[in-house]
Order: sequence, then C-alpha cells, then structure tokens
Amino acid sequence: MTRRIITSLTALTIAAASPSLAQDDSNRVAAETDWAVFEGNEPKECWAVTAPKETTNTRDGRVVSVRRGDVLLFVTFRPEENIASEVSFTGGYPFAEGSTATLEIAGSTFELFTSGEYAWPASPAEDQKIVTAIKRGADAVVTARSSRGTQTKDTFSLLGATAMIEEAEKLCGS
Repeated sequence: MTRRIITSLTALTIAAASPSLAQDDSNRVAAETDWAVFEGNEPKECWAVTAPKETTNTRDGRVVSVRRGDVLLFVTFRPEENIASEVSFTGGYPFAEGSTATLEIAGSTFELFTSGEYAWPASPAEDQKIVTAIKRGADAVVTARSSRGTQTKDTFSLLGATAMIEEAEKLCGS
C-alpha cells in the first residue's frame, strides 16, 4: 500500500477517535505549555497535539466568520503499525478536492496532502523533517482551502512540543 492510502485509512481511525478523545481529559497523560499527550488503546497509540493560538478565515480577500470543527496539529505514534512521528493536521472542515495545505515553520515550508478533513506529509521522511522543525521552531502556520472556498490560516504555538513529542514517543515508541 502506498503511504497516501495508508494515511487515508489512518485518517479514518484518527477521525473516529483522536479529535474527540483529545477533548476528553480522561486519556490525557501529560501536558506542557501549549501541547498535550493523549494515549489510546486497541490499538495502542499516543499523540502529541495542540490547538491553534490564532485563526484567520478569508473569502474573496475579506475576513469572514465560519463554523469549524476541531482544528488540531498532531504528532502520532502507533507501534503496532510501525508508525512513529506521523504529522497530521485537521482543519475542522472538508478540504477543497485535490488541494494541498502548506505548513510553515521557521522559514521552512512543507506541503501537506489533503483528504476529507485531514492533511499529511507525503512520506515518513517528510514527517521527520517537520518534527525536527517543530522541535526547533517557535510557531507553525498552516494555510489551507476549504471545499467552500474559504482560505484558512491557523497559527500554532510550538512551546512544549519537544517535551510532549518525546513523551508520546516514550509511551508508544516501537
């Protein structure tokens, strides 16, 4: 299976569990500054996650008010699937068909492929580059386009990211 098919299947798992669980403190195992770690079972998975500090939504160049679901940036570990440090983003809306999202961290730009409400890098090697940038950066900005044509720009703090990614890896590293 290609990474894109695998990540699409993984997205279904995340969509069914992680964002809703991320709102439930019963499975939160750690938190530092702007990031937290959650742990799930069956199958075992751990994820470091953060919500945006700032969100801007525009349409036709004007700021607009829109309703969005959970907007989250994840770094996930699934030892049973040999997945380590998988980066993903959920924008809280369905992305425009065939679109990509852009992740910017400390002057580096990464392209994320979209499917439904989730976006991921193209390969595990890109995941590693992004995690390295997250650990070195101060903030991350994700820009994307919804299926309704709204341009979104979400700014995430990276304070606490290194400690929480390392905690998730400790709990679920393979």
